[in-house]
Amino acid sequence: MSMQDPIADMLTRIRNAGTAGLEVVSMPGSKEKAAIAEVLKQEGYIASAELKVEGVKSTLVIELKYFEGKPVIEGLRRISKPSCRVHCGVRDIPRVRNGLGTVVLSTPHGIISGKQAAAQNVGGEILCYVW
Repeated sequence: MSMQDPIADMLTRIRNAGTAGLEVVSMPGSKEKAAIAEVLKQEGYIASAELKVEGVKSTLVIELKYFEGKPVIEGLRRISKPSCRVHCGVRDIPRVRNGLGTVVLSTPHGIISGKQAAAQNVGGEILCYVW
């Protein structure tokens, strides 16, 4: 059976690994997932992300961050889904938790955070919220 929404699967794996207290989580990899993980790394939510390619298969390995025994990522929420895409302009980029969270966007400049999109003056598809 094929996976309908690989990004939602990625976010769920990260959320479950944080709840279980795991240091590392691995999942099937892709360039899109690696780009989302890179945004999470730049924003300080995860320690590292590595895309391992072995022949045809690729695996994304993410090392989670913890602060005082609790995961740094308190919540992840998928916004734009395959059944209902959500787009925003540069003036409409949402603020997550009054600026304490991050929105991840897919723009013509690649997958970037909401802060980077505002600085580059581009809008795009809202992939997920992270707080």
